[in-house]
Amino acid sequence: MTEYSKLVAQDGSINKSLASFFRTMLEKNVVDAVLVPAHQNPKGVMQTLITAPEALDAVDPFAPVAPTNSARLVTRLTNVPSGRPVAVVMRSCEIRALLELVKLKQANVDDLLLIGIDCLGRYENADYLKYEQGGATTEDFLKAACGDKGTKSADGFDVAVACRICEYPAADNADVRLCVIGASPGEVFVEWATEKGLNARKAMGLEAEAGPAGRDAAVQQIKKTRTAQRDKVFSDMYEHVGSMEKLRDHLAGCINCYNCRAACPVCYCKECVFVTDTFRHPGDQYLSWGDKRGFMKMPTETVLFHLTRMTHMSALCVGCGQCSSACPNDIHVTELFRSVANRTQARFDYHPGRSLDEPQPLAVFYAEELTEVTGQVK
Repeated sequence: MTEYSKLVAQDGSINKSLASFFRTMLEKNVVDAVLVPAHQNPKGVMQTLITAPEALDAVDPFAPVAPTNSARLVTRLTNVPSGRPVAVVMRSCEIRALLELVKLKQANVDDLLLIGIDCLGRYENADYLKYEQGGATTEDFLKAACGDKGTKSADGFDVAVACRICEYPAADNADVRLCVIGASPGEVFVEWATEKGLNARKAMGLEAEAGPAGRDAAVQQIKKTRTAQRDKVFSDMYEHVGSMEKLRDHLAGCINCYNCRAACPVCYCKECVFVTDTFRHPGDQYLSWGDKRGFMKMPTETVLFHLTRMTHMSALCVGCGQCSSACPNDIHVTELFRSVANRTQARFDYHPGRSLDEPQPLAVFYAEELTEVTGQVK
């Protein structure tokens, strides 16, 4: 049964109350460490592994920025289990990616206390630095985003497109949820969602009380708004890349830097074929190809790279948007991959991160699967 506790801002600061919350976790030996977004001045907010209670003063879990999808970071903590309990504070897209990495045997959740936060979106990294340097705070962001002012900053930039079309503002499959949607300004409700979470509450000596009354309706309204925006983006993208020529044009700016691959939390191959000698052609081969058409864009194989990535991971895409954030040439990678993933995931009725018990589509084989494609007849 789910229980709630309430944290109230200390001296007008949510982060002070959250620092106290995590400090109690460490002092009561609920966990040995906390992985949590914290200020790393002057470079904004980064995920930070904290073991000393006094270092928790810099935490800012709801800061509207995520320089990387932290599922990758958690694999480093858990691919060889330490046996030491760690609390990890993550957004919905990060938890869903982590569960997919567990299925790929690149992470383990046995030693983790998964703490999900309500996510109102993240700014691109450079935009967040402007936001912070302009004097705006996380409390300002939450008040506007949970109220009627939305997520657009005073300087006119908005949260990433990936966040505006994300249907998961609340984190599923977390042991503990930090809830601001439906709460009053200056309040954070702690939802103890699993037996592991409930045991943590008891160990911390926190009282259980009623949750925020308007939370369910507020979460559903955000989902409805984002789903409508998502469907519009999908429709536009299907039209925009509806042929190989259009897809080539969409990806024309790709320089094979592979930043999108490196930023993707579920691009899982230990050795990528695109960094092997497979595509290291002799010079006369390039000249031969150029002779055939009179010209040839270089670097080559850019469209093939993205098509290969789609084949590998469109079933697992969690829509975090880090691929677009990492692109130096502003290619709308997220919109492209999410629109493709939408159809792949619908075809297999697979939602990445929904359950650890669901096998990934490419990891299983069913003799009578996709008969409309294979033409298989009994």
